[in-house]
Amino acid sequence: MTHKTSNPSRRVFVKGVVATSLMASSALTLNATTKISQRKETEELSGSEFHLTIDKIQVNITGKPAFATAVNSMLSGPTLRWREGDEITINVTNNLSEDSSIHWHGIILPPHMDGVPGISFDGIKPGATFTYKFTVVQSGTFWYHSHSGFQEQTGIYGAIIIEPKEEILQYDREYVISLSDWSDEKPDSIYRKLKISADYYNFKQRTVGDFFDEVKELGFLEAFSQRKMWNEMAMTDRDLSDVTGYTYTYLMNGQNPATNFKALFKNKEKIRLRFINSSAMTFFDVRIPGLKMSVVASDGNYVQPVLVDEFRIGVAETYDVIVEPEENKAYSIFAQSLDRSGYALGTLTYDANVVATIPEMDPLPILSHADMGMNMSSMKEMPKKKEAAMKCGAGMDMSASEPKMDMSKPAIPITPLQERRGVQTTMRAMNPQYRLSDPGVGLRQSKRKVLTYADLKSLTPTTHDRYPHREIILRLTGNMERYMWSINGIAYKDAAPLEFKYGERLRITYINDTMMNHPMHLHGMWSDLETGDDNHLPKKHTIISQPGSKISFRVNVDARGSWAYHCHLLYHMAGMFRKVVVV
Repeated sequence: MTHKTSNPSRRVFVKGVVATSLMASSALTLNATTKISQRKETEELSGSEFHLTIDKIQVNITGKPAFATAVNSMLSGPTLRWREGDEITINVTNNLSEDSSIHWHGIILPPHMDGVPGISFDGIKPGATFTYKFTVVQSGTFWYHSHSGFQEQTGIYGAIIIEPKEEILQYDREYVISLSDWSDEKPDSIYRKLKISADYYNFKQRTVGDFFDEVKELGFLEAFSQRKMWNEMAMTDRDLSDVTGYTYTYLMNGQNPATNFKALFKNKEKIRLRFINSSAMTFFDVRIPGLKMSVVASDGNYVQPVLVDEFRIGVAETYDVIVEPEENKAYSIFAQSLDRSGYALGTLTYDANVVATIPEMDPLPILSHADMGMNMSSMKEMPKKKEAAMKCGAGMDMSASEPKMDMSKPAIPITPLQERRGVQTTMRAMNPQYRLSDPGVGLRQSKRKVLTYADLKSLTPTTHDRYPHREIILRLTGNMERYMWSINGIAYKDAAPLEFKYGERLRITYINDTMMNHPMHLHGMWSDLETGDDNHLPKKHTIISQPGSKISFRVNVDARGSWAYHCHLLYHMAGMFRKVVVV
C-alpha cells in the first residue's frame, strides 16, 4: 500500500523534523574563537586526495536547536569514494576547540594512519591539520568516525565506498543507508546518568503484574526462582539497551523518521543498498516489507548470497544487500531498534512524493535463560510449560550453532591471560554456548527469514588457510547495576597490552558473561569468523558477541605495530578496551 507524503506519519520518539537543517552553509561567528556553521546536505566526494574539516554545526533534528560536531558540516559526513589500489591522501583540519581524530573503520592500513589517539598517533589538536596517506588494498562498504571522546555520538562519522578493481556484482544503482542515533543531550550527561542509574533510559522494566502473570503460568516457586536468578545478576529480562528512544531519535542518512529518507528506483532495476550501522549504542533490525533482500557482503567482504527478509546489524557492522522491486510501488526501509523504542525510516520508491505504509514495530523482546548463559540443550528435558516461559526461540536450529571442529587437527593450546573477579563482575555465564544460528532476542520467534552468522559463507574459499596454533580467551565482563565494563574483569586503565606475535595464526574466543550484546572490533587485521565451515570463513572487522554466549574467530597476525581492540558500544568503550601490540 502506498500513500502521498502530504501527512507523513511520526513515530513515538520523534520530537520534531529537520526543519532547518539542509540549508546553504553560512558560518555563524559567535565570538572570536567559536565558529558554528550551518548544516550542509551530505554529498559524495571521490578521487585520491581529500580535504576534510571537523566543525561544530547547528542542527534541528528534534524540533529544538542543538549543536553537533560533523565532518565538512554534514550529518552524516561526506561519503568518500575510493578505488582499490589507489594511494589516498586525506587532509583533516580540526576546527573544534578540543582534540579530535578520524579512524577509518575496517580499513587495512599502517598503524600510524589508523587514527586512534594514544595508540596510533597523538590526535589532531585544535586548529591543526593531520594528513593521512595510505594505499587502498581492499574494496567494499566501510565507514569512518572520530575516536576521540564521545564525538562519534555528536556526528563525526561518514561512509566509505571502495570500488574494486573488478566488480563481480550486477546492479543498476546503489544507495548508502547509514543508521545512527541522535540525542539533544550531551554525551557526557548521558554517561553520567548511566553511571548514576544504569536503567535511567529504560522505561520498559518489569512490573509487579508481570510477576503475578508468571506465578499463574509457572507456579510461585518456579517464578520466584527465576526472579532470584535475575536479581543475583543485578539484571532484569528487559535490559536490552542502555540508551533508548527516550533520548534517541533514530536517523537514516541523517534524517529522522518524519523526514523519511527517499531512495528512488525505476521498475525492474536491481538496487544495491549499503547498510552501515554508524550509531553509538543502537542495534537495528532491518527489513523492507514486500521485498526479499539478497545479502552479498558483510563488513565489506563478499559472501555467498543469502536471501532473507530481515537482518540484525550491530553497531559498526556493514551489510550490502541487493533488492529487485518488480513493480512501481513504495517500500519502507524499516530499521527498528532492538529494544523497540523507535526506528529509523526511509522509503524505496519510484516517486519521491509516494511513501509506503510504515510497519508496526515488533513486540518488546524478553531476554531468556539462553541469554543468561544457560545450556540450551537442557531445555529439552524440561516441562513444556517452563520451556515456553524461557522464550528461547522455537525457530532456532541449534544443530548449526556449534562450529564443527576437524578432529584430525591438533588441539589448539590456550595461552592463559590474567583475570580478576570482584564487584566489577557480577555476571557470569555458567554454560555459554555457540549460538551462530540464533538471530538474537526479539527475532527468534519471527516467521520471517532472518540472517544469522551461520548463514555467512565467504565467496573466496578458505580451505587452505592456516590452522591456528594458539588460542586466547577473552571474557566480556561487567556490573550492569554500577555500569562497569571490562575484559577478563580488568578495565582498560588497569590492563596490560595484549601481545600478538607477527606471523602467527591466532584463535580468539569470546565468552560473554554479560546480558548485553557487544560488537567487538579488532583494528588492523581481519577476523575470520568460525561458522563451522572451514572452507568459507567470512572475514569481518566487527563481531557481535551475544549475551551469555561463546563465539570464536581466527586472525592472521600480519600487521606490526600497536592497535586498538574494543567493544564498539560508545559508553562501554572506556572499560572494555585493549591495546594490542604485535611484536
